[in-house]
Amino acid sequence: MAIGLIYPCVVAHTHEVAVTDMCRTMVDRARRFADDRLFAEASVTDMAAVPPTHLLDELRDHGFYGIFSPVRVGGSELPSTERHLVIEAFASGCLTTTFIWQQHGAAAAATAGCSGEAARFAPDLAAGRLRAGVAFAHLLRSGPPSLVATPAGDGWTLDGVAPYVTGWGHVDLVLVAARHDTQIVWVLVDGVATDSVSPARLHLLAVDGSSTHTVRFAGHRVPADRVVGTAELDEWLDGYRAGLRTNGSLALGVADRARRLLGDGSFEEELSQVRRRLDTASVIELPEARADATILCVNVTSALLASCGGAAVIDAGHAQRLAREAMFLLVQGQTRAIRDAQLRRLKEFDPAVG
Repeated sequence: MAIGLIYPCVVAHTHEVAVTDMCRTMVDRARRFADDRLFAEASVTDMAAVPPTHLLDELRDHGFYGIFSPVRVGGSELPSTERHLVIEAFASGCLTTTFIWQQHGAAAAATAGCSGEAARFAPDLAAGRLRAGVAFAHLLRSGPPSLVATPAGDGWTLDGVAPYVTGWGHVDLVLVAARHDTQIVWVLVDGVATDSVSPARLHLLAVDGSSTHTVRFAGHRVPADRVVGTAELDEWLDGYRAGLRTNGSLALGVADRARRLLGDGSFEEELSQVRRRLDTASVIELPEARADATILCVNVTSALLASCGGAAVIDAGHAQRLAREAMFLLVQGQTRAIRDAQLRRLKEFDPAVG
């Protein structure tokens, strides 16, 4: 009996140690990969005409696509704290590659939690055999919905525009959100142009290699086995606000790379403080913490730009790229509350006198 009582505790402790070791290993591997592979090609990747497929293949081969998926479908089920550190590490290496890879996570998680036939995609998404993008930024806009879903038999028909779809031409599937009255309908669409799906390339001043497109749907039929689920818009928005922490890791990563390139020890404590603020913020406090992260990113990259002098704006070096990425991250994933907090900080600038 004593053994029976003690044994489960030993197993639980052993499992916790194994999970902790796995998490630490994954974060350490991510940092090494960011420094050794992503950073080396970041300037070329940033403005390339096509996505960095070879780097994304390496992320797949190292198991990093699986961090968004539970173990039961073949993922590694990495806890959110460590997942944030992995995203931060990759963003410090190459924001373009990270931006494409990170958006895979939404479809991987959604299909793993799906009760319908679309759940069949979850194992391939967990392994990176299928790659996915997302199209839901339009849900954050006020006014009439830009993309609507209409019932069609046991499926749906999509009409309208998804303004931002990253990785087009690289991703196999796109997790698309469309409005139907007060609901959101989530569906999986193949990442290819058809008579009813028309992509148009956007040219971005940063992360242009992400192959971000505007995609127009005109009577596009989605069968029932591609429906991931439905949700009330207000409930989804509440959940989205609770998840604002994740994209803060992108700004932390870019800021950390710029800090390291400065090489004078500056901004290290500020970066740690902002990371702690993001990790401990309540849902109400998250927009302020996200604003802190993006403003710090702008400040550190601006300092690096200034330290490089005139050459920073005429060559293809890292300083100008990181500064452009900081500008991009001011508005990427921006909610009204984040924007208001950013503007308050930027308008409070008061240079010291004397």
